Amino acid sequence: RPDAGELSFDGASLMRTPPHRVAARGIARTFQNVELFPTMSVLENVLVGGHSRFGWTEGRRLRARAREVLDALDLSDIAGRPAAGLPYGTLKRVETARALLARPKLLLLDEPAGGLNHEEVAELEASVRRLRDGFGLTILLVEHHLNLVMGVSDVVHVLDFGRRIASGAPAEVRADPAVIEAYLGEVEGTGETAA
Repeated sequence: RPDAGELSFDGASLMRTPPHRVAARGIARTFQNVELFPTMSVLENVLVGGHSRFGWTEGRRLRARAREVLDALDLSDIAGRPAAGLPYGTLKRVETARALLARPKLLLLDEPAGGLNHEEVAELEASVRRLRDGFGLTILLVEHHLNLVMGVSDVVHVLDFGRRIASGAPAEVRADPAVIEAYLGEVEGTGETAA
């Protein structure tokens, strides 16, 4: 639980709200470490995400929504395959699809590029853009992969040891001296940044 500050969404405090109620208010998230059911199919893993908001009674509608989400994330071709053995980048997309099934207003992505290779990061960047534009949702990205962040974000907030040191458009933040010092460092005695 937070011990300072305020956390609210759509004008309502979330400070003491249990996770299932946070989900019911329209917030979904992925985890830094993928948490899927390895023996279940990709489609079944995605369907698990629908029960938190809609319950199990809307099976037909959830399946249709799941197919839409799988299409958006280029996962339709593997919908029937078990999650076990799929590439790590694919597993991360499956987890994102599961979060989307709840029809969130806000999607929290926790280090989605962690462990991905360059090709997978490029696929992720395209997916984030499709989600943002096609599903009309707000995405909060917690990420260290700066090219990804700068490539998909309208607004960037940079934290250094839990303290916000910069906020603004990607180009402004990239040029901010505090960000350069915190994340790129300064070559000792030269005033130049290490890259």
